[in-house]
Amino acid sequence: MSVYTPAEAVEETGFSIDTLRYYEKIGLLERVDRNAAGQRRFSQEDVGWLGMVRCLRDTGMPIATMLRFAELVRAGDHTVPDRIRLLEEHDRQVQGQIANLAERQSYIHHKISYYRSLL
Repeated sequence: MSVYTPAEAVEETGFSIDTLRYYEKIGLLERVDRNAAGQRRFSQEDVGWLGMVRCLRDTGMPIATMLRFAELVRAGDHTVPDRIRLLEEHDRQVQGQIANLAERQSYIHHKISYYRSLL
C-alpha cells in the first residue's frame, strides 16, 4: 500500500496542505493516519478520495453538498441511489455551466470576428 507524506499528497492532489487539514477537520476527508511522530501519512485511498473531491470542487459543488456525498459514501452501499441522485443533480448544474460558457464563448467569437472585419 502506498503512503504519501503531506508534501506528496499536496503534489498528487493539487490541494494545499491547509486545505487538506481543513477537509480533515470538517470531515470531508476521514481522519488521516499519522506516524509515530504525529505527522500525517495519506493512504492511496485518501488520495483517491481527494481526486473525487477535486473533481466535485472544480465543477462548483458546494462544500455542504460534498459533505453530504461523503456521509452517503461512508454510510454504505444502501445509499447508492441517493449518491446517484446527488451526482445527477450536480451533473445538471455542470451542464448548465457548460451551456453558459458556450454562450459566452460564442459572444467572444462574435467580437473577434467583428474586430477582424475592422482590419
